[in-house]
Amino acid sequence: MGKEGERFAARFLKKNGYRILACNYRTALGEIDIIAKDGNQIVFIEVKTRKGDTCIAPEESVNWQKQQRIKRLALLYLKKHKLHDIPVRFDVIGLRVKEGYYVVEHIKDAFAF
Repeated sequence: MGKEGERFAARFLKKNGYRILACNYRTALGEIDIIAKDGNQIVFIEVKTRKGDTCIAPEESVNWQKQQRIKRLALLYLKKHKLHDIPVRFDVIGLRVKEGYYVVEHIKDAFAF
């Protein structure tokens, strides 16, 4: 369900004018679900997919530890691609599957560098 949700999120972002730079960017430290460009910003996006009405919203599961890991991975990506002067943003996309459809919650600037 997670990979399908990530593919849906990438299509959602493209339809909203984002340019996808990488999906499932992996390093020894972990993975970033989607890296995209929105205007002049590089956006690191964590996608969380849930089925039905669980108690915890998908986006709420991106806790402090997960944020720190994503920030470290973002630094590695920026260093590797020599993108030191580019503005950066961290988004979370929460997807809930209801009656066979995705309900999308896109939180821009979900946490700071």
